[in-house]
Amino acid sequence: MKKWLKRILLTDLWRGMRVTFRNQKPSLIYTEQYPAERPHVAERYRGAPRLNIHPENGETLCISCNLCALICPENLIVVISERNEKTRHKELIQFTYDLSRCMFCGLCEDACPVDALELTQDFEMASFTREGQIWDRQMLEEGPLPREYSS
Repeated sequence: MKKWLKRILLTDLWRGMRVTFRNQKPSLIYTEQYPAERPHVAERYRGAPRLNIHPENGETLCISCNLCALICPENLIVVISERNEKTRHKELIQFTYDLSRCMFCGLCEDACPVDALELTQDFEMASFTREGQIWDRQMLEEGPLPREYSS
């Protein structure tokens, strides 16, 4: 009988509403003013990928070993390379990274033997189209461009 009375009077609902309204005091509310103030990002946060370039000669550090593409559980990295007949080294032709399917696990970053690929702390990766989520080599080397917001 007590169980039915609780169901009819909705005691669980009223108890939950009391908790909700108790925490609605303006002194307890915290709001980040996002575009104006940049939020604090955790030190180990994994965000936008980046292909690192050599600081002296400006060439990419990627040696086209394809380990990042092989270890990726989502198969979203495509590395296309050609062997240079003069130097007998592979040269990176195309590198694409599909952010729409990435789960930011960091396995590609760990697999890279020369630290050419890394996940940065950039978190603004939104785009209006699906094509904007597929980053090519140039976009990966430059990184996402910061946007100016105006009110």
